[in-house]
Amino acid sequence: MTTMEPATFVVAVEDRSPRGIAATVARLVRSGELRAGDRLPTVRDVAARLGVSPATVSGAWQALSAVGMVVSRGRAGTFVLPEPAGWLPPRYRDMTGGAHPREQTRPAGAPLVDLSTGTPDPELLPPLGPALARVSARTPAAETATYVTTPIVPELERLLRESWPFPPGRLTVVDGAVDAIGRTLEQVVGFGDRVAVEDPGFPPLFDLLDQLGLERLPVALDHQGMRPDALAEALDAGAHAVILQPRAHNPTGVSLTATRARELAAVLRRHTQQAQASDDEHARRDARRTVHVIEDDHSGEIASAKDVSLGAYLPERVVHVRSYSKSHGPDLRIAAVGGPVSVIDPLIARRMLGPGWTSRLLQRVLADLLVDGAAVDAVAHARRVYYGRQRALCDALAAHGLQVRPGDGVNLWLPVLDESTALVRLEAAGIRVAPGTPFLATAPGDHRPGHVRVTVGLLREDAEAVARTLVVAATA
Repeated sequence: MTTMEPATFVVAVEDRSPRGIAATVARLVRSGELRAGDRLPTVRDVAARLGVSPATVSGAWQALSAVGMVVSRGRAGTFVLPEPAGWLPPRYRDMTGGAHPREQTRPAGAPLVDLSTGTPDPELLPPLGPALARVSARTPAAETATYVTTPIVPELERLLRESWPFPPGRLTVVDGAVDAIGRTLEQVVGFGDRVAVEDPGFPPLFDLLDQLGLERLPVALDHQGMRPDALAEALDAGAHAVILQPRAHNPTGVSLTATRARELAAVLRRHTQQAQASDDEHARRDARRTVHVIEDDHSGEIASAKDVSLGAYLPERVVHVRSYSKSHGPDLRIAAVGGPVSVIDPLIARRMLGPGWTSRLLQRVLADLLVDGAAVDAVAHARRVYYGRQRALCDALAAHGLQVRPGDGVNLWLPVLDESTALVRLEAAGIRVAPGTPFLATAPGDHRPGHVRVTVGLLREDAEAVARTLVVAATA
Protein backbone atom coordinates (compact mmCIF):
# COMPACT_ATOMS: atom_id res chain seq x y z
CA MET A 1 0.00 0.00 0.00
CA THR A 2 1.25 3.48 -0.86
CA THR A 3 -0.06 7.00 -0.30
CA MET A 4 -0.03 9.34 -3.27
CA GLU A 5 1.78 12.56 -2.48
CA PRO A 6 -0.58 15.58 -2.46
CA ALA A 7 1.76 17.51 -4.76
CA THR A 8 1.73 14.69 -7.33
CA PHE A 9 -2.05 14.49 -7.22
CA VAL A 10 -2.62 18.24 -7.46
CA VAL A 11 -0.45 18.51 -10.59
CA ALA A 12 -2.79 16.06 -12.32
CA VAL A 13 -5.94 18.08 -11.51
CA GLU A 14 -7.21 20.02 -14.52
CA ASP A 15 -10.63 21.04 -13.16
CA ARG A 16 -11.00 22.07 -9.50
CA SER A 17 -14.72 21.30 -9.26
CA PRO A 18 -15.88 18.13 -7.43
CA ARG A 19 -16.50 16.52 -10.82
CA GLY A 20 -13.00 17.45 -12.04
CA ILE A 21 -11.26 16.23 -8.90
CA ALA A 22 -13.18 12.93 -9.03
CA ALA A 23 -12.32 12.58 -12.72
CA THR A 24 -8.63 13.01 -11.87
CA VAL A 25 -8.74 10.07 -9.47
CA ALA A 26 -10.53 7.98 -12.09
CA ARG A 27 -7.84 8.80 -14.69
CA LEU A 28 -5.05 7.92 -12.28
CA VAL A 29 -6.71 4.58 -11.49
CA ARG A 30 -7.15 3.75 -15.17
CA SER A 31 -3.54 4.66 -15.93
CA GLY A 32 -2.24 2.51 -13.09
CA GLU A 33 -0.70 5.40 -11.15
CA LEU A 34 -3.22 4.61 -8.40
CA ARG A 35 -3.81 0.94 -7.62
CA ALA A 36 -6.18 -1.03 -5.45
CA GLY A 37 -5.21 -0.51 -1.81
CA ASP A 38 -3.47 2.83 -2.37
CA ARG A 39 -4.46 5.66 -0.03
CA LEU A 40 -5.58 9.01 -1.42
CA PRO A 41 -4.14 12.25 -0.03
CA THR A 42 -6.19 13.74 2.79
CA VAL A 43 -9.07 16.05 2.03
CA ARG A 44 -7.38 18.86 3.96
CA ASP A 45 -4.07 18.54 2.06
CA VAL A 46 -5.70 18.46 -1.36
CA ALA A 47 -8.01 21.39 -0.53
CA ALA A 48 -5.12 23.52 0.73
CA ARG A 49 -2.94 22.88 -2.31
CA LEU A 50 -5.79 23.41 -4.80
CA GLY A 51 -7.11 26.50 -3.02
CA VAL A 52 -10.63 25.08 -2.70
CA SER A 53 -12.83 24.31 0.29
CA PRO A 54 -12.54 20.92 2.04
CA ALA A 55 -16.24 20.41 1.15
CA THR A 56 -15.33 20.49 -2.54
CA VAL A 57 -12.75 17.71 -2.17
CA SER A 58 -15.01 15.78 0.20
CA GLY A 59 -17.76 15.90 -2.44
CA ALA A 60 -15.38 14.37 -4.98
CA TRP A 61 -14.37 11.61 -2.56
CA GLN A 62 -18.05 10.90 -1.80
CA ALA A 63 -18.89 10.65 -5.51
CA LEU A 64 -16.06 8.16 -6.00
CA SER A 65 -17.24 6.18 -2.99
CA ALA A 66 -20.80 6.07 -4.33
CA VAL A 67 -19.65 4.36 -7.54
CA GLY A 68 -17.44 1.87 -5.70
CA MET A 69 -14.05 3.30 -6.72
CA VAL A 70 -12.85 4.24 -3.22
CA VAL A 71 -13.78 3.51 0.37
CA SER A 72 -13.39 5.69 3.46
CA ARG A 73 -11.97 3.97 6.54
CA GLY A 74 -12.38 6.86 8.94
CA ARG A 75 -9.16 8.21 10.41
CA ALA A 76 -7.14 5.62 8.48
CA GLY A 77 -7.96 7.46 5.25
CA THR A 78 -9.62 6.87 1.89
CA PHE A 79 -8.45 3.92 -0.20
CA VAL A 80 -8.76 2.80 -3.81
CA LEU A 81 -10.92 -0.29 -4.21
CA PRO A 82 -10.30 -3.15 -6.66
CA GLU A 83 -12.49 -3.50 -9.73
CA PRO A 84 -15.87 -5.05 -8.83
CA ALA A 85 -16.02 -8.80 -9.37
CA GLY A 86 -19.59 -8.85 -10.64
CA TRP A 87 -21.47 -7.11 -13.42
CA LEU A 88 -24.45 -5.99 -11.34
CA PRO A 89 -24.39 -2.54 -9.66
CA PRO A 90 -24.12 -2.81 -5.86
CA ARG A 91 -27.70 -2.16 -4.74
CA TYR A 92 -29.07 -4.13 -7.67
CA ARG A 93 -26.86 -7.02 -6.50
CA ASP A 94 -27.99 -6.59 -2.89
CA MET A 95 -31.64 -6.65 -3.97
CA THR A 96 -31.12 -10.06 -5.55
CA GLY A 97 -29.53 -11.37 -2.35
CA GLY A 98 -25.88 -11.17 -3.40
CA ALA A 99 -24.91 -9.30 -0.25
CA HIS A 100 -27.09 -11.46 2.00
CA PRO A 101 -25.66 -14.99 1.97
CA ARG A 102 -28.15 -17.31 3.58
CA GLU A 103 -27.53 -20.42 5.56
CA GLN A 104 -28.07 -23.51 3.47
CA THR A 105 -30.44 -25.21 5.88
CA ARG A 106 -32.91 -26.25 3.20
CA PRO A 107 -32.57 -29.94 2.35
CA ALA A 108 -30.87 -30.64 -0.96
CA GLY A 109 -33.41 -30.98 -3.73
CA ALA A 110 -36.23 -29.47 -1.66
CA PRO A 111 -38.61 -27.31 -3.74
CA LEU A 112 -38.07 -23.55 -3.69
CA VAL A 113 -40.81 -20.94 -4.06
CA ASP A 114 -38.89 -17.96 -5.43
CA LEU A 115 -40.79 -14.77 -4.54
CA SER A 116 -37.72 -12.52 -4.65
CA THR A 117 -37.48 -11.35 -8.25
CA GLY A 118 -40.07 -8.58 -8.64
CA THR A 119 -40.82 -9.90 -12.12
CA PRO A 120 -44.18 -10.70 -13.75
CA ASP A 121 -45.55 -14.22 -13.95
CA PRO A 122 -44.42 -15.53 -17.37
CA GLU A 123 -47.66 -17.47 -17.69
CA LEU A 124 -49.65 -14.22 -17.58
CA LEU A 125 -47.75 -12.39 -20.35
CA PRO A 126 -49.44 -12.19 -23.77
CA PRO A 127 -47.70 -14.38 -26.36
CA LEU A 128 -45.39 -12.43 -28.68
CA GLY A 129 -45.35 -14.95 -31.54
CA PRO A 130 -48.64 -13.96 -33.21
CA ALA A 131 -47.81 -10.24 -32.98
CA LEU A 132 -44.32 -10.80 -34.42
CA ALA A 133 -45.80 -12.72 -37.33
CA ARG A 134 -48.43 -10.06 -38.05
CA VAL A 135 -45.95 -7.18 -37.82
CA SER A 136 -43.32 -8.96 -39.90
CA ALA A 137 -45.81 -9.67 -42.68
CA ARG A 138 -46.93 -6.06 -43.03
CA THR A 139 -43.62 -4.19 -42.47
CA PRO A 140 -41.75 -3.33 -45.70
CA ALA A 141 -38.02 -4.11 -45.59
CA ALA A 142 -37.22 -0.49 -46.44
CA GLU A 143 -38.70 0.66 -43.13
CA THR A 144 -36.12 -1.36 -41.15
CA ALA A 145 -33.14 -0.23 -43.27
CA THR A 146 -33.03 3.48 -42.51
CA TYR A 147 -31.10 5.43 -39.87
CA VAL A 148 -32.56 8.91 -39.73
CA THR A 149 -36.31 8.93 -39.30
CA THR A 150 -38.69 9.58 -36.44
CA PRO A 151 -37.59 7.62 -33.34
CA ILE A 152 -41.17 6.60 -32.55
CA VAL A 153 -43.44 4.88 -35.06
CA PRO A 154 -46.66 6.82 -35.77
CA GLU A 155 -49.09 4.06 -34.78
CA LEU A 156 -47.49 3.67 -31.35
CA GLU A 157 -47.33 7.44 -30.79
CA ARG A 158 -51.03 7.75 -31.60
CA LEU A 159 -51.94 5.04 -29.09
CA LEU A 160 -49.72 6.58 -26.42
CA ARG A 161 -51.15 10.06 -26.86
CA GLU A 162 -54.69 8.70 -26.59
CA SER A 163 -53.91 7.11 -23.21
CA TRP A 164 -51.35 9.55 -21.73
CA PRO A 165 -52.46 11.08 -18.40
CA PHE A 166 -51.78 14.63 -19.67
CA PRO A 167 -51.06 16.16 -23.10
CA PRO A 168 -47.28 15.74 -23.56
CA GLY A 169 -45.32 18.25 -25.58
CA ARG A 170 -43.26 15.45 -27.07
CA LEU A 171 -43.18 11.65 -26.92
CA THR A 172 -40.41 9.19 -27.63
CA VAL A 173 -39.46 5.59 -26.87
CA VAL A 174 -36.32 4.31 -25.10
CA ASP A 175 -35.00 0.99 -23.77
CA GLY A 176 -36.79 0.50 -20.47
CA ALA A 177 -37.78 2.60 -17.47
CA VAL A 178 -34.33 2.99 -15.87
CA ASP A 179 -32.91 4.03 -19.26
CA ALA A 180 -35.68 6.64 -19.50
CA ILE A 181 -35.01 7.98 -16.01
CA GLY A 182 -31.27 8.15 -16.57
CA ARG A 183 -31.58 9.98 -19.87
CA THR A 184 -34.08 12.43 -18.39
CA LEU A 185 -31.86 13.14 -15.39
CA GLU A 186 -28.98 13.94 -17.74
CA GLN A 187 -31.15 16.73 -19.18
CA VAL A 188 -32.55 18.27 -16.00
CA VAL A 189 -29.82 18.02 -13.33
CA GLY A 190 -26.02 18.11 -13.13
CA PHE A 191 -23.25 16.46 -11.17
CA GLY A 192 -23.64 17.04 -7.43
CA ASP A 193 -27.30 18.10 -7.63
CA ARG A 194 -29.83 16.77 -5.16
CA VAL A 195 -32.75 14.57 -6.17
CA ALA A 196 -35.80 13.75 -4.05
CA VAL A 197 -36.57 10.01 -4.07
CA GLU A 198 -39.10 7.79 -2.36
CA ASP A 199 -38.03 6.02 0.83
CA PRO A 200 -38.22 3.07 0.46
CA GLY A 201 -37.56 3.04 -3.26
CA PHE A 202 -36.11 1.04 -6.14
CA PRO A 203 -32.45 -0.03 -5.57
CA PRO A 204 -31.31 0.25 -9.24
CA LEU A 205 -32.51 3.86 -9.18
CA PHE A 206 -30.18 4.54 -6.24
CA ASP A 207 -27.33 2.91 -8.18
CA LEU A 208 -28.15 5.14 -11.14
CA LEU A 209 -28.07 8.30 -9.02
CA ASP A 210 -24.72 7.27 -7.58
CA GLN A 211 -23.32 6.66 -11.07
CA LEU A 212 -24.47 10.13 -12.17
CA GLY A 213 -22.92 11.78 -9.11
CA LEU A 214 -26.29 12.87 -7.70
CA GLU A 215 -27.23 13.13 -4.04
CA ARG A 216 -30.51 11.56 -3.04
CA LEU A 217 -32.86 13.17 -0.54
CA PRO A 218 -35.23 10.58 0.96
CA VAL A 219 -38.95 11.38 0.99
CA ALA A 220 -41.21 9.27 3.21
CA LEU A 221 -44.40 7.62 1.94
CA ASP A 222 -47.80 6.82 3.36
CA HIS A 223 -50.67 4.82 1.85
CA GLN A 224 -51.42 7.62 -0.67
CA GLY A 225 -47.87 8.09 -1.96
CA MET A 226 -45.17 10.67 -1.25
CA ARG A 227 -45.95 12.74 1.84
CA PRO A 228 -46.35 16.46 1.01
CA ASP A 229 -44.54 17.59 4.17
CA ALA A 230 -41.59 15.32 3.40
CA LEU A 231 -41.43 16.57 -0.20
CA ALA A 232 -41.45 20.18 1.06
CA GLU A 233 -38.48 19.39 3.30
CA ALA A 234 -36.57 17.88 0.38
CA LEU A 235 -37.27 20.93 -1.79
CA ASP A 236 -36.14 23.24 0.99
CA ALA A 237 -32.96 21.14 1.22
CA GLY A 238 -32.20 21.89 -2.43
CA ALA A 239 -33.78 19.10 -4.50
CA HIS A 240 -33.74 19.99 -8.20
CA ALA A 241 -35.67 16.92 -9.36
CA VAL A 242 -38.24 14.55 -7.90
CA ILE A 243 -38.60 10.89 -8.89
CA LEU A 244 -41.74 9.00 -7.92
CA GLN A 245 -43.71 5.91 -8.86
CA PRO A 246 -47.37 6.85 -9.38
CA ARG A 247 -48.73 3.28 -9.40
CA ALA A 248 -47.84 -0.08 -7.83
CA HIS A 249 -44.81 1.41 -6.07
CA ASN A 250 -41.89 -0.99 -5.84
CA PRO A 251 -41.53 -2.28 -3.12
CA THR A 252 -44.62 -1.14 -1.15
CA GLY A 253 -47.38 -1.46 -3.75
CA VAL A 254 -48.68 2.03 -2.88
CA SER A 255 -50.44 3.99 -5.64
CA LEU A 256 -50.71 7.77 -5.81
CA THR A 257 -54.22 9.12 -5.21
CA ALA A 258 -55.66 12.04 -7.16
CA THR A 259 -55.88 14.07 -3.95
CA ARG A 260 -52.24 13.43 -3.14
CA ALA A 261 -51.18 14.37 -6.67
CA ARG A 262 -52.89 17.77 -6.25
CA GLU A 263 -51.22 18.23 -2.85
CA LEU A 264 -47.77 17.46 -4.23
CA ALA A 265 -48.30 19.80 -7.18
CA ALA A 266 -49.28 22.54 -4.72
CA VAL A 267 -46.09 21.94 -2.73
CA LEU A 268 -43.99 22.34 -5.89
CA ARG A 269 -45.79 25.56 -6.89
CA ARG A 270 -45.52 27.01 -3.40
CA HIS A 271 -41.80 26.24 -3.21
CA THR A 272 -41.15 28.11 -6.47
CA GLN A 273 -43.24 31.10 -5.39
CA GLN A 274 -41.49 31.33 -2.02
CA ALA A 275 -38.06 31.12 -3.64
CA GLN A 276 -38.94 33.84 -6.15
CA ALA A 277 -40.15 36.13 -3.38
CA SER A 278 -37.16 35.47 -1.13
CA ASP A 279 -34.60 38.13 -0.22
CA ASP A 280 -31.91 35.47 -0.56
CA GLU A 281 -30.11 35.74 -3.92
CA HIS A 282 -29.19 32.05 -3.80
CA ALA A 283 -32.86 31.12 -3.35
CA ARG A 284 -33.92 33.38 -6.23
CA ARG A 285 -31.24 31.87 -8.44
CA ASP A 286 -32.47 28.38 -7.59
CA ALA A 287 -36.04 29.45 -8.36
CA ARG A 288 -34.99 30.08 -11.95
CA ARG A 289 -34.18 26.38 -12.26
CA THR A 290 -37.29 24.34 -12.88
CA VAL A 291 -37.74 21.46 -10.45
CA HIS A 292 -38.73 18.59 -12.73
CA VAL A 293 -40.78 15.57 -11.69
CA ILE A 294 -40.00 12.19 -13.24
CA GLU A 295 -42.82 9.65 -12.92
CA ASP A 296 -41.95 5.97 -13.32
CA ASP A 297 -45.20 4.22 -14.23
CA HIS A 298 -43.64 0.76 -14.56
CA SER A 299 -46.75 -1.30 -13.83
CA GLY A 300 -49.53 0.80 -15.30
CA GLU A 301 -51.06 -1.85 -17.54
CA ILE A 302 -51.33 -4.44 -14.73
CA ALA A 303 -52.05 -2.04 -11.85
CA SER A 304 -55.58 -1.69 -10.51
CA ALA A 305 -55.23 1.97 -9.51
CA LYS A 306 -56.26 4.85 -11.76
CA ASP A 307 -53.71 6.60 -13.94
CA VAL A 308 -52.78 9.63 -11.80
CA SER A 309 -50.07 12.11 -12.77
CA LEU A 310 -48.75 15.43 -11.51
CA GLY A 311 -48.56 16.30 -15.21
CA ALA A 312 -52.27 17.08 -15.07
CA TYR A 313 -51.36 20.08 -12.87
CA LEU A 314 -47.75 20.85 -13.89
CA PRO A 315 -47.36 19.68 -17.51
CA GLU A 316 -44.33 21.91 -18.10
CA ARG A 317 -42.45 20.22 -15.24
CA VAL A 318 -43.39 16.55 -15.51
CA VAL A 319 -41.72 13.80 -17.52
CA HIS A 320 -43.90 10.71 -17.42
CA VAL A 321 -42.35 7.30 -18.12
CA ARG A 322 -44.53 4.32 -18.98
CA SER A 323 -42.87 0.93 -19.43
CA TYR A 324 -44.33 -2.37 -20.58
CA SER A 325 -42.00 -4.98 -19.06
CA LYS A 326 -44.41 -6.18 -16.39
CA SER A 327 -47.45 -6.22 -18.66
CA HIS A 328 -46.08 -7.38 -22.02
CA GLY A 329 -42.63 -8.81 -21.30
CA PRO A 330 -39.24 -7.58 -19.99
CA ASP A 331 -37.43 -8.50 -23.21
CA LEU A 332 -39.39 -5.96 -25.25
CA ARG A 333 -37.22 -3.32 -23.50
CA ILE A 334 -39.66 -0.54 -24.31
CA ALA A 335 -40.54 2.51 -22.25
CA ALA A 336 -42.41 5.55 -23.54
CA VAL A 337 -41.27 8.97 -22.32
CA GLY A 338 -43.51 12.02 -22.59
CA GLY A 339 -43.13 15.54 -21.31
CA PRO A 340 -42.08 19.09 -22.20
CA VAL A 341 -40.35 19.65 -25.53
CA SER A 342 -37.51 21.44 -23.72
CA VAL A 343 -36.56 18.14 -22.05
CA ILE A 344 -37.54 15.46 -24.56
CA ASP A 345 -35.99 17.00 -27.68
CA PRO A 346 -32.48 17.20 -26.15
CA LEU A 347 -32.98 13.66 -24.84
CA ILE A 348 -33.75 12.43 -28.36
CA ALA A 349 -30.80 14.34 -29.82
CA ARG A 350 -28.38 12.86 -27.27
CA ARG A 351 -29.71 9.37 -27.89
CA MET A 352 -29.09 9.75 -31.63
CA LEU A 353 -25.38 9.79 -30.71
CA GLY A 354 -25.74 6.43 -28.97
CA PRO A 355 -28.26 3.70 -29.73
CA GLY A 356 -30.18 6.11 -31.99
CA TRP A 357 -33.61 4.57 -31.51
CA THR A 358 -35.44 1.59 -30.08
CA SER A 359 -36.13 -1.10 -32.67
CA ARG A 360 -39.08 0.08 -34.74
CA LEU A 361 -39.99 -3.55 -35.30
CA LEU A 362 -40.41 -4.02 -31.55
CA GLN A 363 -42.35 -0.76 -31.35
CA ARG A 364 -44.78 -2.09 -33.93
CA VAL A 365 -45.06 -5.33 -31.98
CA LEU A 366 -46.05 -3.35 -28.88
CA ALA A 367 -48.51 -1.24 -30.89
CA ASP A 368 -50.06 -4.47 -32.18
CA LEU A 369 -50.31 -5.92 -28.66
CA LEU A 370 -52.01 -2.77 -27.38
CA VAL A 371 -54.93 -3.20 -29.77
CA ASP A 372 -55.09 -6.95 -30.44
CA GLY A 373 -58.14 -8.36 -28.69
CA ALA A 374 -56.47 -11.50 -27.36
CA ALA A 375 -53.47 -9.56 -26.02
CA VAL A 376 -55.68 -6.91 -24.40
CA ASP A 377 -57.71 -9.67 -22.73
CA ALA A 378 -54.52 -11.38 -21.53
CA VAL A 379 -53.25 -8.20 -19.86
CA ALA A 380 -56.67 -7.55 -18.28
CA HIS A 381 -56.68 -11.13 -16.98
CA ALA A 382 -53.19 -10.66 -15.51
CA ARG A 383 -54.33 -7.49 -13.74
CA ARG A 384 -57.23 -9.38 -12.14
CA VAL A 385 -55.02 -12.30 -11.15
CA TYR A 386 -52.40 -10.08 -9.51
CA TYR A 387 -55.14 -8.24 -7.64
CA GLY A 388 -56.53 -11.57 -6.43
CA ARG A 389 -53.14 -12.91 -5.36
CA GLN A 390 -52.46 -9.78 -3.29
CA ARG A 391 -55.78 -10.11 -1.47
CA ALA A 392 -55.50 -13.86 -1.00
CA LEU A 393 -52.10 -13.63 0.66
CA CYS A 394 -53.06 -10.65 2.84
CA ASP A 395 -56.24 -12.42 3.95
CA ALA A 396 -54.19 -15.51 4.82
CA LEU A 397 -51.65 -13.41 6.73
CA ALA A 398 -54.47 -11.73 8.67
CA ALA A 399 -55.91 -15.13 9.56
CA HIS A 400 -52.57 -15.91 11.24
CA GLY A 401 -52.48 -12.60 13.10
CA LEU A 402 -50.39 -10.41 10.78
CA GLN A 403 -52.25 -7.44 9.33
CA VAL A 404 -50.70 -6.09 6.11
CA ARG A 405 -52.31 -3.62 3.72
CA PRO A 406 -52.59 -5.19 0.23
CA GLY A 407 -50.47 -3.44 -2.38
CA ASP A 408 -51.03 -2.89 -6.09
CA GLY A 409 -49.10 -4.73 -8.78
CA VAL A 410 -46.85 -7.71 -8.10
CA ASN A 411 -45.07 -6.87 -4.80
CA LEU A 412 -45.92 -6.87 -1.09
CA TRP A 413 -43.83 -5.01 1.54
CA LEU A 414 -43.84 -7.32 4.56
CA PRO A 415 -42.77 -6.05 8.01
CA VAL A 416 -40.45 -8.37 9.97
CA LEU A 417 -38.85 -8.18 13.40
CA ASP A 418 -35.39 -9.03 12.07
CA GLU A 419 -34.56 -9.05 8.37
CA SER A 420 -31.60 -11.45 8.46
CA THR A 421 -33.44 -13.97 10.64
CA ALA A 422 -36.50 -13.81 8.41
CA LEU A 423 -34.42 -14.41 5.25
CA VAL A 424 -32.69 -17.44 6.73
CA ARG A 425 -35.90 -18.95 8.11
CA LEU A 426 -37.74 -18.49 4.84
CA GLU A 427 -34.89 -19.95 2.80
CA ALA A 428 -34.82 -22.97 5.09
CA ALA A 429 -38.56 -23.38 4.54
CA GLY A 430 -38.17 -23.22 0.77
CA ILE A 431 -39.31 -19.61 0.23
CA ARG A 432 -37.02 -16.92 -1.15
CA VAL A 433 -37.86 -13.22 -0.81
CA ALA A 434 -35.88 -10.04 -1.40
CA PRO A 435 -34.11 -8.37 1.54
CA GLY A 436 -35.59 -5.01 2.49
CA THR A 437 -32.41 -3.07 3.28
CA PRO A 438 -31.36 -2.33 -0.34
CA PHE A 439 -34.69 -0.55 -0.87
CA LEU A 440 -33.97 2.03 1.83
CA ALA A 441 -32.88 5.43 0.54
CA THR A 442 -31.13 6.08 3.85
CA ALA A 443 -28.93 3.87 5.99
CA PRO A 444 -31.04 1.53 8.12
CA GLY A 445 -31.35 2.46 11.77
CA ASP A 446 -32.48 0.73 14.92
CA HIS A 447 -35.63 2.85 14.95
CA ARG A 448 -36.77 1.59 11.55
CA PRO A 449 -38.75 -1.65 11.35
CA GLY A 450 -37.34 -4.39 9.15
CA HIS A 451 -39.02 -5.49 5.92
CA VAL A 452 -38.72 -8.00 3.12
CA ARG A 453 -40.23 -7.71 -0.35
CA VAL A 454 -42.48 -10.57 -1.44
CA THR A 455 -43.30 -10.90 -5.14
CA VAL A 456 -46.90 -11.96 -4.68
CA GLY A 457 -47.43 -11.91 -8.44
CA LEU A 458 -45.53 -15.20 -8.68
CA LEU A 459 -47.58 -16.92 -5.96
CA ARG A 460 -49.75 -19.15 -8.11
CA GLU A 461 -51.16 -21.41 -5.40
CA ASP A 462 -51.13 -22.38 -1.74
CA ALA A 463 -51.26 -18.84 -0.33
CA GLU A 464 -52.30 -20.34 3.02
CA ALA A 465 -49.11 -22.39 3.46
CA VAL A 466 -46.88 -19.53 2.30
CA ALA A 467 -48.65 -17.08 4.64
CA ARG A 468 -48.15 -19.40 7.60
CA THR A 469 -44.42 -19.60 6.89
CA LEU A 470 -44.14 -15.85 6.33
CA VAL A 471 -45.79 -15.09 9.67
CA VAL A 472 -43.45 -17.43 11.57
CA ALA A 473 -40.39 -15.87 9.89
CA ALA A 474 -41.64 -12.31 10.30
CA THR A 475 -42.36 -12.56 14.00
CA ALA A 476 -39.29 -14.58 15.04
